[in-house]
Amino acid sequence: MVSYYVSTQPQPNGEHAVHRSGCEQLPDEPYRVFLGAFTDCHEAVLSAKRHFPYANGCTRCLQECHTG
Repeated sequence: MVSYYVSTQPQPNGEHAVHRSGCEQLPDEPYRVFLGAFTDCHEAVLSAKRHFPYANGCTRCLQECHTG
């Protein structure tokens, strides 16, 4: 399982990006929420939507979960 995080700061389009641990675009500690460890990114994005309804997968580390 992989650890996932969601950014607390929205992007210009209003979305909060979900990142995999180790992503080069993962925000620093005060600007992210740990979502947990999941078997796939789809579960992580669903979890992030509980915090931020407009969550979306990162275009770098979660292209398979980015809807765009």
